[in-house]
Amino acid sequence: MAISAADVSKLRQMTGAGMMDCKRALEETGGDFDKAVDIIRKKGQAVASKRADREASEGVVLSKVTEDAKRGALVVLNCETDFVAKNESFIALAQSILDLALESDAKSLDEVNELKLNGVAVKDVITEQIGVIGEKLEIPYFEVVNAETVVGYIHPGNKLATLVGLNKAGIDEQVGRDVAMQVAAMNPVAIDKDSVDQEIIDKELEIAREQSKLEGKPENLIDQIAQGRLNRFFKDNTLLEQTFVKDGKISIRQYLQNTDKELTVTEFKRYSLSN
Repeated sequence: MAISAADVSKLRQMTGAGMMDCKRALEETGGDFDKAVDIIRKKGQAVASKRADREASEGVVLSKVTEDAKRGALVVLNCETDFVAKNESFIALAQSILDLALESDAKSLDEVNELKLNGVAVKDVITEQIGVIGEKLEIPYFEVVNAETVVGYIHPGNKLATLVGLNKAGIDEQVGRDVAMQVAAMNPVAIDKDSVDQEIIDKELEIAREQSKLEGKPENLIDQIAQGRLNRFFKDNTLLEQTFVKDGKISIRQYLQNTDKELTVTEFKRYSLSN
C-alpha cells in the first residue's frame, strides 16, 4: 500500500525516528502504526545492545522545583557526545522526563523508568531514542529533595545542577539561590561536620597523619596535628562552614543567620558531569 507523507509525519511525531525509518516501518507493516512503533522500538533495542559497552559520559544535568517550592528533583540524561548533548530535542527529552517525574511524585530512578511519557514507559522511550540518535543513552541519576523551601540551580551549559532544601518557608528567593550556587561552586561533602560520613573522616585523619610523619613532626603531636587538619577540612568542605563565595568575610551559616537566626540547610544534592 502507498504510505502518505502525513502518515510518515505522524509516526515520526510519535517516535522521534527519522523520516526514512518511519516510512520503511509503515511499508513493512502495511500502515499499521502500532506494529510500526514496535519495529522502531526493536531497532532501538538492537542499537542499544550494540552500544551497551560504550561510555556515555556527556549529557545534561537538570533540576526543577514544584510551584510551591516544597519539592525538587534532579535528573541526569547521558549520551556519548557533546554534539548530541547540545541538541535541543535531547535537552527537551531530559526536561520532559524531569517534568513527568515531578508531576508524578516519583521518588526513585526505578519509578522514573516505569513512568509513562506519552503512553510509553520512560525506559522504552530511552531505548527508542538510542535507535533514533545512534548513541548510548541512559539515566544514571535521579534524586529528590523535600523541605519547607527547595531551590534549584542549573549552571549554564547544563553540565551541573544542584538542589538545596531549607528549613523555613517564605524566605527571600535570592538567599536560597545563593546557597544553591554555593553548592555548585564549592562542592561540599556534607551540610556540617556532624553529617560527614565516618569513612571520609577516617580517611582524612589517615592522610593528615601520613603528611605529619613525612614532614617530620614529633610523634606525640601527630594526632593533635591531624585533628587540626581535620577541622580545617570541615571548614573548607562542609556547606555551613564554608566561606560564602559572594562575601569572603562570612560563612554560609552566618549568611543564613543574618537572614533568619533559625534558618539552615536540611539537605542538598549536586551532580556534575565533570566531577
